[in-house]
Amino acid sequence: MKRFALVIICLGLLFSAAACKQTPVNKVIRMSTTTSVNDSGLMAYLQPVFEKDTGYTLEITSAGTGAAIEKGRTGDADILLVHSKAQEEAFIGEGFEETRIPFMYNFFVIVGPKNDPAGVASKTTAAEAFKAIADAGAVFVSRGDESGTHNKEKAIWASINLDPVGKDWYVSTGSGMGATLTVADEQQGYTLSDKATFLAHSNSLSLLLEDAADMKNTYSVIAISPKRFAETNADGAKAFIDWLKTEKARKMIAEFGVAEYGQPLFFVLN
Repeated sequence: MKRFALVIICLGLLFSAAACKQTPVNKVIRMSTTTSVNDSGLMAYLQPVFEKDTGYTLEITSAGTGAAIEKGRTGDADILLVHSKAQEEAFIGEGFEETRIPFMYNFFVIVGPKNDPAGVASKTTAAEAFKAIADAGAVFVSRGDESGTHNKEKAIWASINLDPVGKDWYVSTGSGMGATLTVADEQQGYTLSDKATFLAHSNSLSLLLEDAADMKNTYSVIAISPKRFAETNADGAKAFIDWLKTEKARKMIAEFGVAEYGQPLFFVLN
């Protein structure tokens, strides 16, 4: 009888999917994500639609990938949205049967002053560009915060066997991408940024190198396992991951940035 009554109610409401949607037992999903995803505006764009579609509420905190993943270790997150493969794999290798699910990507970019004193715009790879910056002794501003972007930067320096820490031209902010871009603008220096955050922040810097083979930037989600923390909102994390796989969400991500910048800021993985 209860099932029959529910059918009648739904018919009376013109089969409204929203009306027939079950209310989650635990509505709150704690997401720990990177500053680049948040600063670009992507989560503010996706969040209200996800919440309307599912009945869940996202509580989002953002930090560098290292700090974002740490919230998964301390039980302060139900789901991670991050972009540092090595750190992600180390986390899921801790024995709780979690899964890393890559779902979109964009490219890191090297930005700097319009006069480009190191000649970065003439290079074809990030490694060549970093070497040119070092050879010129031009100011380079690093996030220095163990984020995914900072780890990518360190990997590029390592690829040319150069440790810039301590050099008089190397500045470390210990801050997020938005703040680091501001410092780079003030000092007319170079920095490595994700493209989305760079485009979302007004400054006088120029985009000098993009789409290089060594600058692909993949984003993944990881649901925190109940085997790690029994009280984690595993149902909520799964609901967000399932929603990301829908054509609606994929289309939204693919279209993000097109109206404002004439190009997408993220690309959905097949």
